[in-house]
Amino acid sequence: QVQLEESGGGLVQAGGSLRLSCAASGSVSGINYMGWHRQAPGKQRELVATITGGGSTSYANSVKGRFTISRDGAKNTVYLQMNSLRPEDTAVYYCRAMYQYTTNYWGKGTQVTVSS
Repeated sequence: QVQLEESGGGLVQAGGSLRLSCAASGSVSGINYMGWHRQAPGKQRELVATITGGGSTSYANSVKGRFTISRDGAKNTVYLQMNSLRPEDTAVYYCRAMYQYTTNYWGKGTQVTVSS
């Protein structure tokens, strides 16, 4: 079992920055990769960024060049640095961990609101 706890959401003006954190606990040695997803009101949940244990990253086209995903292995924590935020980035952001390529674990989510 893996537990994920997100933090760092909030309200920011367009053009501003936020950093989200996701702390993993439990059977962390079985985690293959982690990522951030987001879900805006009335929309499907979408992938934002992923990072593997080796540090390889991938991003949705909509956030490339603005968001950076990183990890601190010693703290079992993944970060999402979000710069140049836009109103369309407003969503609940969820952390996800893929465990032994069989099970997805999700955090409870953290709200990010970008005002215009």
